[in-house]
Amino acid sequence: MSDMACLIEKAPLFETVNLRMLARATTAGAGDKMSATKREERSMEIDLPDVVAEVRAAFDRYEKALVTNDIPALDELFRDDPRTIRYGATEILYGYDEIKSFRAARSPVALGRKISRTVITTFGRDFAVASTLYERPTAPGRIGRQTQTWVRFPEGWRVVVGHVSLMDKPAAG
Repeated sequence: MSDMACLIEKAPLFETVNLRMLARATTAGAGDKMSATKREERSMEIDLPDVVAEVRAAFDRYEKALVTNDIPALDELFRDDPRTIRYGATEILYGYDEIKSFRAARSPVALGRKISRTVITTFGRDFAVASTLYERPTAPGRIGRQTQTWVRFPEGWRVVVGHVSLMDKPAAG
């Protein structure tokens, strides 16, 4: 087994795709007119409609769980892994256990919000980024930003990185 094949075999799921791309790039023939990296970039399927719909459904499920404080659903939609990260408006959480503890202790009061400008971009069939803006009645004059990195696992789509921030609303104009 080659060194690259050994790396791929032992790699965590998060890293397997990148290692496979690297393996293809390093084993390309020297006479190729287009580098293996360029071929890989050209062959990347971005925003496949069926994959976007799957991620949108997972994103919508997460949003509903968030505003209704459905803790089991929220816990399910984050990857149960020590490498899962969530940076919140007031907290820094490393690993699924910290995220789960935060959810259990969070106040269920005033969770309603209105989202806008949601953009979901998929890369291939197993990786996506979802970004949205939100406003809460309890935070007038402020706008929130949320970005999630979603990965498809055997059990379904899961958030592996989430980032939430809040800022003053920019002046109109």
